[in-house]
Amino acid sequence: MTSLTQALSAARARGLVHLETQMLLLHALGRSPRERAWLIAHGDEPLPPAASARFEALCERRLAGEPVAYLTGQKEFHGLALQVDRRALDPRPDTETLVDWALELLPAGAPRKVLDLGTGSGAIALAIAQARPAAHVIAVDASADALALARANAEHLGLPVELRLGDWLAPVAGECFDLIVSNPPYIAEGDPHLPALAHEPRQALVSGADGLADIRRIVAGAPAHLVPAGWLLLEHGWDQAAAVRALLQDAGFGQMQSRRDLAGLERCSGGCRGGAATPMVP
Repeated sequence: MTSLTQALSAARARGLVHLETQMLLLHALGRSPRERAWLIAHGDEPLPPAASARFEALCERRLAGEPVAYLTGQKEFHGLALQVDRRALDPRPDTETLVDWALELLPAGAPRKVLDLGTGSGAIALAIAQARPAAHVIAVDASADALALARANAEHLGLPVELRLGDWLAPVAGECFDLIVSNPPYIAEGDPHLPALAHEPRQALVSGADGLADIRRIVAGAPAHLVPAGWLLLEHGWDQAAAVRALLQDAGFGQMQSRRDLAGLERCSGGCRGGAATPMVP
């Protein structure tokens, strides 16, 4: 019978990443993804036939491009264990850059009002709610399926995020916020990388010919929903920072800045409503 270590080695020989094979094998065995140390310590143990069949099926799906988070049904994000599936994007570690920036702008213990646009699984909204319990966090999504996933995560984690269904700012007509955050679709329609993302919801990925259609809508509408000196923070593509800062400036925002992701790429940009422009902070 094949041992756990042998099963992992065979999967890696097929082109799978070591960490991913460990997570998939733990899932096939019905164990937590945090038990990698257990897997190493028990590497000589035989892999039961039923678990072997499950592991093989998971490996096949991963080789076909399906995200690990969809295969295991969960993803760690900013210290939260989220339920994840095809109803929403697989939360990326780089999006934690946006959360960290938001938390810098939200004083601990202050009852600030925060809006997350296009919440998907609820990752950003829930991370902010966890770190700033005094904040009132509202999360919006145009997909009822995605919102159901976000609601399940909020209930599982016991975090009081208010969820609303609708297109961008429409569900918050007449309301103002101290902070608006969003990880909107930002991939261009003809982007050659889209086929690799075929398992994720296209409506959460693609945004017009240049990838900026939804960002334009958010930037244009946000000033009417921000208190004076309120901030808008946006995640965007690796090569879109300058264009997003220009959109913010044209909409009357000041203090335009961009933040870099784990790879050192400008991944998030933001500005302050009515704030005087200052040099960009890297």
